[in-house]
Amino acid sequence: MTKTKRFDELRPVTLEPNHSEFAEGSCLITVGRTRVLCTASVEEEVPEFKKNSGEGWVTAEYGMLPRSTPTRMNREAAKGRQKGRTLEIQRLIGRALRGVVDFKKLGERTIVIDCDCLQADGGTRTAAITGGYIALALACRFLKKKKMISQWPLKDYVAAISVGVIKGKPCLDLDYEKDSKADVDMNLVMTGKGTFIEMQGTAENKPFTNEQLTRMKKLGEKGIRQLIQKQKEVLKTRGL
Repeated sequence: MTKTKRFDELRPVTLEPNHSEFAEGSCLITVGRTRVLCTASVEEEVPEFKKNSGEGWVTAEYGMLPRSTPTRMNREAAKGRQKGRTLEIQRLIGRALRGVVDFKKLGERTIVIDCDCLQADGGTRTAAITGGYIALALACRFLKKKKMISQWPLKDYVAAISVGVIKGKPCLDLDYEKDSKADVDMNLVMTGKGTFIEMQGTAENKPFTNEQLTRMKKLGEKGIRQLIQKQKEVLKTRGL
């Protein structure tokens, strides 16, 4: 019999580093039934606005496979443009990861984080940030081992989680079923030091109170601390 998740619990989380054979860094993250493959690719160039600055850049791309959902969706490439949701998510992932990078120490190069959703059951963007950090750290390790950088460019850990209000009660780490019924849907991005990079919250049905906001924030902080501990354990096995 499947155990019912408590309102303050994370879904089962696994982080599988070096899942991709060819990428400089990679991680397959599983959160409940959500699975996202995150890969980090090093490119020896930077965007135009970073040229001759001595600083690097980190950016992200996000996509969902056609059968990552119960019914097939068309590939966005077949339509010739990305959806607004896709653009919003990949910008969020990029902002979250850039928040913990020292671009001077990275040098004038770009690390591209590709997040491909293999299976979606809620929380794909937050899973992409949490798994994307592992891929980013492993790519930085690659650069350090190759002596392409001399100093570690990551200033902190970063992870993300969803919270919400369901029937008046705050809940941590929503799957798709809970998310679709939530009165409030919120995503939190937080560093290992406990500082926030982003808080995205929307009342789907009715406005939420300051008390509910405080409770959601506390639940999110608790969940992110647990995720960062998992990140630390995984990276420790890789010498980081």
